[in-house]
Amino acid sequence: MTDKTPHYDLLIRGGTVIDGTKAPRFDADVGIVDGRIAAIGKLTGHTADRTLDATGRIVAPGFIDSHTHDDQAVLSQAQMPFKVSQGVTTVVAGNCGISAAPLRVDMDLPMPLSLLDTPAEGRFTTFAAYLDALRATPSSVNVAAMVGHSTLRAVVMSDLDRPANEVEIAAMQALVEEAMQAGAIGLSTGTFYPPAVKATTEEIIEVGRPLTSRKALYVTHMRDESDHVMESLEETFHIGRALDIPVVVSHHKVQNAQNFGKTKVTLPFIKEAMQHQCIGLDCYPYTAGSTMIRTDRGMMDGRVLIASSVPHPECAGRDLKDIAAEWGVSGEEAAVRLQPGSAIYFMMDEDDVQRVLAFEDTMIGSDGIPLGEKPHPRLWGTFPRVLGHYSRDVGLFPLETAVWKMTGLTARNFGLHERGTLKPGHHADVVIFNAATVRDTANYETPTQPAEGIDAVIVNGAVTWQHGVHSGARNGQVIVRREAA
Repeated sequence: MTDKTPHYDLLIRGGTVIDGTKAPRFDADVGIVDGRIAAIGKLTGHTADRTLDATGRIVAPGFIDSHTHDDQAVLSQAQMPFKVSQGVTTVVAGNCGISAAPLRVDMDLPMPLSLLDTPAEGRFTTFAAYLDALRATPSSVNVAAMVGHSTLRAVVMSDLDRPANEVEIAAMQALVEEAMQAGAIGLSTGTFYPPAVKATTEEIIEVGRPLTSRKALYVTHMRDESDHVMESLEETFHIGRALDIPVVVSHHKVQNAQNFGKTKVTLPFIKEAMQHQCIGLDCYPYTAGSTMIRTDRGMMDGRVLIASSVPHPECAGRDLKDIAAEWGVSGEEAAVRLQPGSAIYFMMDEDDVQRVLAFEDTMIGSDGIPLGEKPHPRLWGTFPRVLGHYSRDVGLFPLETAVWKMTGLTARNFGLHERGTLKPGHHADVVIFNAATVRDTANYETPTQPAEGIDAVIVNGAVTWQHGVHSGARNGQVIVRREAA
């Protein structure tokens, strides 16, 4: 007789499973074979090459960061410590209209495209070449990537300060088609930013035509998140209806003091629209945002903290008002001198942040910019902040809901097949954490501090982070739409 005792590559014993579906937690062991979950249950007597003791810990699906700017970092900072240290196993890249491909080698990258820190010698002229590079030199996290509309405009148009003409729209449409064939999961726009401000609604619809037959995603940093947020939501939903595709509203917020409280209007409007079309939204758990240094659109109305500056790197981590006072100039003049660079803008109300976070359909996305030594703390702290501060300490929602917002919900909305939930047959992306102690330690003064309470992170079956140390594993995969797989 042969020994029929099940044997696993990895066995997680004694943990409490929160499976990513919002179902109540349950005690179970988890067995992993060939990068997939093989069994969940009482696996007493089963053997494994390696066993992890999860007694007193939560075992959950690896977190999916729904909104990142990791397009270049997954190649240049391939171990991705700022993500795996907080339990993230998959990143959605190509947001806000900016993507690492396609680019021309000879082009100057306007802000905010240059925030991706893409070296001229390492540029990809096709989306397929970008994904092939990721396959050849894997990251420590899985990557699902979108193509960015602002990137397409910069590649095709000699003058970004106007709407695209028919020839330019056709050229951008062809590049979207190439990206779709390569496996891009959708198209993103950032009409808030200078390279796309002059793009019309009709331009976006026509450029996005290749999305329709594939039901690929339209994801947007909307034109306005301030005084005209309602009109921007209407435009976003119109584009989704015109193309008959799902839409995602990126980092939903209302900004500037005169709009505080307006989520009481935006969220019911989004909820009503969800009854008629496929809509998703994400947010980050902070009252400050971060983007390129700019002086328009009310960005100077609140506190501004410089995150990075090409001409003045020594100013990273300092308040703009202090820099301006030291230089004896206005805040606006100081900001201009610091460009190009990135800054942190304190422009949201805590009640609005909590209202958006608690909204049933809100996913969690960090929107972190992996650039410089003083990034927004969301780059390192987003997911443990939701688990520890907002779920456990504030009591905004149960832990099962918190996990679902960063796993199962996100996998469903972005079409990430066999990820986001713990289920036999699914990819073995797993995080083990201490529900009583998990918390973010990154703050605006020390923004690159790893989270506490994350015991182990497993990506496609490989233990990648354990006891605060990266294993060196780079077992991430490129996730493409199923039709292109």
